[in-house]
Amino acid sequence: MSAPNNPQLLRALGRWTMVALVINGVIGSGIFGLPDDVAREVGSAAPWAYLLAAIGVAALMGIYAELGSQYRDAGGSYLWARDAFGRHAGIQMGWFVWLTRLTSAAANANLFVIYLGEFWPAATLPVPRALLLVTLLGGLTALNYRGVQSGARISNFFTVAKLLPLALLIGAGLFFAHKLTPAPSAVEPGAANWLNALVVLMFAFGGFETAIIPLAEAKNPRRDVPFALLIGLIVIAGFYALLHFVAMWTVADLANSQRPLADAARAIFGEGAAQFVALGAMVSTFGFLCAQLVAVPRLTYAFAVGGDFPAAFGRVHERFRTPSVSILLWGGLVLGLALYGSFIWNAVLSVAARIISYTMVCGAFVKLRRTRPDADSFRLPVGNLFAAIGLGFCLLLFTRMTGDHLRIIAAVGALAAVNWLVVRFRRPA
Repeated sequence: MSAPNNPQLLRALGRWTMVALVINGVIGSGIFGLPDDVAREVGSAAPWAYLLAAIGVAALMGIYAELGSQYRDAGGSYLWARDAFGRHAGIQMGWFVWLTRLTSAAANANLFVIYLGEFWPAATLPVPRALLLVTLLGGLTALNYRGVQSGARISNFFTVAKLLPLALLIGAGLFFAHKLTPAPSAVEPGAANWLNALVVLMFAFGGFETAIIPLAEAKNPRRDVPFALLIGLIVIAGFYALLHFVAMWTVADLANSQRPLADAARAIFGEGAAQFVALGAMVSTFGFLCAQLVAVPRLTYAFAVGGDFPAAFGRVHERFRTPSVSILLWGGLVLGLALYGSFIWNAVLSVAARIISYTMVCGAFVKLRRTRPDADSFRLPVGNLFAAIGLGFCLLLFTRMTGDHLRIIAAVGALAAVNWLVVRFRRPA
């Protein structure tokens, strides 16, 4: 698999492919159940929760934009933490990011099968479910094994395919639906409700960092990373807010709706709309999985290149120019988690790991700004303010962590520490 002339990864990811990776890394299955979760916590004040979450995520995206534009290697925040705080911190960061992406992908793979059950009820039975997951994840793994261009093309296609039905629902809801007056909240939401809403929205907005991992295959990271994150934020925040308005205006009891976008579509298009939304959810989830398989295997590749993982995971296929062993590992682990865990189990793991990684990135940003004042990169205006907002946002979310979250964090931290103890004297490849 490895050639004597040391084949390199191919720089094939352009500006708009990076935008597609940002959008696909965020908009998965969560949007289809998001409006009722937010409405349940803060009622008719939900649009303000979206605004607050967008401000916090914008601060984090700005930080990722500056740091990402400095690097031309794969690894993303793993490299930033390693350069800022040393090898142990880098390994810790890498494990938390990897866990976040693994569990998010497994959660979405489960939901793909659940939504397929709208058309084929037997899909959710144990044997058909397992066969579907093997086919879905095995096919995507094989596609990405054979070249980053093919995986990127599929990701780009499904970015457009997932946005079109959502845009149709937004247009019909805003211009043609008979708008209901949202019912006032039965109870005035308190601080705990607002924090719960932000945690829900963090899961929905998270995932943009996926696009920063495969920068060794990006054509021009310095130019394209800030552009992709900015356009991605505008598209994602716009779709989330507008879809909530449509649901709020068309679903009479939004807070208690089990499938808010399906109920909104039914109110606009009639009884046959539920299957339309289920199909949209399947397309959205498939696009999310496409982006994960393009980007995330490059993390274990970066680990191996940095000497922090077995060297086999850093091998580049001579013909396909992909990190082939890392891609196979990623596909196999996602399949295992999807078969073993439920959507909720994987989502809880994902949120816990994501809070840690975002906090560490904010710290790395402050440190690298001080130690690399002349770095050739995009420079974020009032960067310290962005760092303060990002850290404050993460600290607020820490207050809503449960015992399960803390146990997960402790377990991942211990695993990363063992990894560091094994490789601490090993030189990078």
